[in-house]
Amino acid sequence: MIFDLTEEQLAVKEAARDFAQKVLKPGVIERDTHMTYPKEEVRQMAELGFLGMMASPEYGGGGMDTLSYVLAMEEISKVDSSCSVIMSVNNSLVCWGLETYGNAEQKQQYLHKLATGEWIGAFCLSEPEAGSDATSQRTTAVDMGDYYLLNGTKNWITNGGTSKVHLVMAQTHPEKGHHGINALIVETDWPGVSVGKKKTSWVSAVPIRIPSCITM
Repeated sequence: MIFDLTEEQLAVKEAARDFAQKVLKPGVIERDTHMTYPKEEVRQMAELGFLGMMASPEYGGGGMDTLSYVLAMEEISKVDSSCSVIMSVNNSLVCWGLETYGNAEQKQQYLHKLATGEWIGAFCLSEPEAGSDATSQRTTAVDMGDYYLLNGTKNWITNGGTSKVHLVMAQTHPEKGHHGINALIVETDWPGVSVGKKKTSWVSAVPIRIPSCITM
């Protein structure tokens, strides 16, 4: 059995290392010190294809294997953990979740924008009273027929202050316990969605109407 990296994997590793050393490293301490969001650096990550590495080319992704993605994550994480977390959430949680569990309409509407970095996505699980314990969350989504009525608060959300679309974990069937938790697609600009301070990155202060749910 051969364990050597392929030429493509080596090329991805080298490209990520070069980007991390030449683009991320020069300003990383200043950004961390002043808690500055790396807007320009994230834009360049998108241009290099680092925000949708494993997503299908059909949706603007790189269609790469998991090892290539991990190699790129490793090189970027060595230099700037903030950028690597932004990258990992958009790839592993948002793009992967939509492509794996979303329907055709949802993929067409959101996945291309996320995989290309036109939009940044967020994964909303943690709550003030529950942390990241999904079974103890209090956000609810009531099926109203042609829409879901979503109500709840999410905290400590990576990309929460800059993302255009969120995958929000909510209880849709309380009688099923943790089996009744599903993901709902929420756009930042929808009525009822508000973004709070950095430690409370995404907040829905009032019930909002959600047109569709992803069964995960």
